[in-house]
Amino acid sequence: MDKRTLSVVAVLLALALIIAGYWGWRQSQLNRSLTLDQEDMQEELGSVNALKEELKWEVDSLQKAYLALAEENETLQGSLADNESRLARKDAELRAAQKNGAGQVNSLRLEIQNLLATKNELESFINQLQMENDSLKVRTGALERDLNLAQEEKASLSNLNQTIQGELRRLTLANFKATAFQVEVEGRRPVATSRSGRARRVLVTFDLTGVPTEYQGIRPLYLVVTNDKGVPVGGSDIQAKSAVNGQVMELLAVKAKDVNITANQRLSFTHDLEDRLRSGFYRVSVYTDIGLLGAASFRLQ
Repeated sequence: MDKRTLSVVAVLLALALIIAGYWGWRQSQLNRSLTLDQEDMQEELGSVNALKEELKWEVDSLQKAYLALAEENETLQGSLADNESRLARKDAELRAAQKNGAGQVNSLRLEIQNLLATKNELESFINQLQMENDSLKVRTGALERDLNLAQEEKASLSNLNQTIQGELRRLTLANFKATAFQVEVEGRRPVATSRSGRARRVLVTFDLTGVPTEYQGIRPLYLVVTNDKGVPVGGSDIQAKSAVNGQVMELLAVKAKDVNITANQRLSFTHDLEDRLRSGFYRVSVYTDIGLLGAASFRLQ
């Protein structure tokens, strides 16, 4: 062979080797890819088989649930039919009861209205009685206070009268004393009053009858006004003395005058009050220089 031929053969051999090497590498790559694909397929196949088994279990469960629901549905259908039948009967009974009870309802409503009216009347009557009871309690309390006050005033008047009677026995002469001894209180106008706020003057009248000669003639008369405690009223600034049976009394009189005493006569005193008198009992006495002629009490409210 010549050199040219050898060169060609060498080139061809080199090309053959290159092709053979590429083919071998390609086959190796294909085999590796197939191996990987086969592994992936095996893994995917395993997953699919697991999913299939899971789906089979779920389908089995669903079939069982379906059968149970179908059975329950049949039961419910029967119960529904029974319930509808019972409901229809109850509805018919209700309509009948409503129809039959309409009159009873109206009657009950009328009874309720009557009861409400009676209740309102009773409440009004109770309220009225409560008001009357409250008023009676107030009046009873006032009456109790008035009764207590009256009892106190009665006791004061009794004590005052006992004092007056005792002094009349002690300080009057048997044959020289006043009779028909009267006291009256007037207001601004000459009209009698028992109101303390209206009292303006005191009028005293009395009679002397059968006066012995030795007591007749000019004698001083003293008008004394005190409260139930024996305290002289305002304006008692006339000092005097009266002696009887050896006893001498110091007097504070509101008025004094000399009078010609005769055997029989009617005498009087009029005194304008300087101060307003408070409510209560008062004592009016008339003295001479030789004893007490008479006394009486009056009350101001």
